[in-house]
Amino acid sequence: MDEPADERGVEPDSALPPAEAALVAGDGGIDAAAVHDAPVDAALVDGEREPDHDEFAWLDAPLPPEPESARAPIPGRVGTEGEGWSLREARADAVLAAEPRKPFFQRLREGLARSSNQLSGQITALFTKRRLDEETLQEFEDVLIQADLGVETAMRITDRLSDGRFGKEISGDAVRAILADEVEKALDPVARPLELDLSVKPHVILVVGVNGTGKTTTIGKLTAKLVRGGLKVTLAAGDTFRAAAVEQLKIWGERTNSTVVAKAIGADAAGLAFEAYDEAVRNDSDVLIIDTAGRLQNKAELMDELAKIVRVLQKREPDAPHTVLQTLDATTGQNALNQVEIFRNVAGVNGLVMTKLDGTARGGILVAIAAKHKLPVFFVGVGEGIDDLEPFKARDFAEAIAGRAGTA
Repeated sequence: MDEPADERGVEPDSALPPAEAALVAGDGGIDAAAVHDAPVDAALVDGEREPDHDEFAWLDAPLPPEPESARAPIPGRVGTEGEGWSLREARADAVLAAEPRKPFFQRLREGLARSSNQLSGQITALFTKRRLDEETLQEFEDVLIQADLGVETAMRITDRLSDGRFGKEISGDAVRAILADEVEKALDPVARPLELDLSVKPHVILVVGVNGTGKTTTIGKLTAKLVRGGLKVTLAAGDTFRAAAVEQLKIWGERTNSTVVAKAIGADAAGLAFEAYDEAVRNDSDVLIIDTAGRLQNKAELMDELAKIVRVLQKREPDAPHTVLQTLDATTGQNALNQVEIFRNVAGVNGLVMTKLDGTARGGILVAIAAKHKLPVFFVGVGEGIDDLEPFKARDFAEAIAGRAGTA
């Protein structure tokens, strides 16, 4: 398929290195969304697999209809500050203002209300007109563990609470303040932005996770962020077992004006990734984002498929994928801990996105994951809107989970 002519009409700044000059050439979008269905040369990719369509047919349920407003193209360029990602080399470039929206802390508090209300109510019940003793501390530790904060964090909080306060009354507000401080300490080391090194292009992001954790939606929202920041993105519909995932990614391609590389249902995912990399090079994309399958019914098959994707990418770029991003569904609680263990071993995960924090009573699981795995948490999802993928901020999360009214 022929590439549409570049109509951006802006010459790259000759003073910038090539990797950065490409970022200031116009609005960062591409001229047209495209779907590439050309066959892959079998000599380039080793191995084949035949999908069991009967076993996985239930995964192909159609997407719910989107309102017309949701299909509108994303707004124009904005800066990267506050977006949760950055370039290793800053560039001087005028940007447009972002659309107004609710402050992140407000949306996070609303999203974590079920988690924080449950925890806050139990704190009030435990510490109202009651002296701090061993029984109270044990009950409080149980409350924290039941809130999915993890044993390590729960013990650290109760140890701090007992220090110098044993036998004394302590207010619920004081307990919430200690809770927020300790949660922040656990999360602060992992609250880092997604850093893109464009000295080698495209920067390859492999997105993994169990089906239902929001992989494809996260890819779409992340693409919107990057395009708003002036980057050109190619998307690869690598979840080739689910027709719904492929169609959803095509919709995101249209909304963000990004190229989408897709193939027939059941096509070899590694072959598609190989083709997508070549397409991203051809169209001078800054970033290639690859969706993947997330079937845990057969862990060995999943491991083989992801390993094969990495292997074929490294035929083109030895360090690819540069980022392996895992999506986690906050509503799954302790299961999320096991999922990180699996995908870290299978795919070399080096960053996390926690989705569906809006409306869950199990938001504390992020604290347990941070304590155990110590992987960077780049973003959190607090809603269904295109702007509801937010950079993760430890203090905001800690205040929200503790039910405190202040902002970070």
